[in-house]
Amino acid sequence: MAPRSIGVDVGGTKVSAAVLGPEGLSEPVLTPTDTASQERLLDQLAGVVLQAADGDENCVVGLGVPAVVEFATGRARHAPNVPLHDVPLREVLAQRTGLAVVVDNDATVAALAEAYDEAFKLVHPDLVMLTVGTGVGGGVILGGRIFRGATGAAPELGHILIGLDLADGAPPAEEHFPQPGSLERLASGRRLDELARRGGFQDGPGVVAAAERGDAGALDCLRILGERLGIGIASVLHCYEPPLVCIGGGASRAGELLLGPARRVVKAWTLPGVGERTEIRVARWGPQAGVRGAALLARQELCDDFTQPPDPSGKDSRPSSPHPREDLSFT
Repeated sequence: MAPRSIGVDVGGTKVSAAVLGPEGLSEPVLTPTDTASQERLLDQLAGVVLQAADGDENCVVGLGVPAVVEFATGRARHAPNVPLHDVPLREVLAQRTGLAVVVDNDATVAALAEAYDEAFKLVHPDLVMLTVGTGVGGGVILGGRIFRGATGAAPELGHILIGLDLADGAPPAEEHFPQPGSLERLASGRRLDELARRGGFQDGPGVVAAAERGDAGALDCLRILGERLGIGIASVLHCYEPPLVCIGGGASRAGELLLGPARRVVKAWTLPGVGERTEIRVARWGPQAGVRGAALLARQELCDDFTQPPDPSGKDSRPSSPHPREDLSFT
């Protein structure tokens, strides 16, 4: 029997934790994120894990964090919204809890959740997910596995460029990210808040509520954000052409009011013949995507009974274990 896996989703405002066992996924437990200091946050995360483990020393732990992660070592390299800067997160939590731990980007683990159905069966082996919240994140699943790039930091889809003026060559880069012209700079929840205030609304959720009532100004705010998002999706299709693109994060609550404009732009800006079989829809798991994906991540990377999809080449393409246990295998 597989060990229970603990999924922890770390956000800028809350930490969510749940346990995946034979009976399914437990109800997530939410606590406000302690952002006072890096040490305070590390203490909090260790406490959350130990509380979820409830004395079970055989649990495995998956952690999704809003950071650039060096996957092979579990080091959080850079996190703009939480105090995790160049910290060996996997090593620290393993030492403090005594449990096997694996760490990845929060949008990446949310994408992994979308690949599986309610019974945790793989149903979408190839997909791209964009999370439109405070910022814009992204995850790519190829052949049922997470795509991470050369260092484990990929993909940072929120930083693809969709709106630069290159008339005089490349403009100078700013010191801090997101850069001007990036998807995150132009189509995040922060940008929706700005559009809302310009239109006389309090914030993004207020715009969505007004748009649902048919307010013309609110609908125009969502049109602008949706069209910008559509440019980003068109870029994704040109790179990956997945059968499925999922949109998650807080802005996805606008549903078709956001995705309708996005789809129109995608159709206009995508090369003919590309993306004709791609479905663009709202992600299924909502606020539970991160914690669900983190629990799946632990199962996928740390459990020897987790079945990986076969490599069509017939070669063994199993990922190396990110945890220093030598007895793990993938069958």
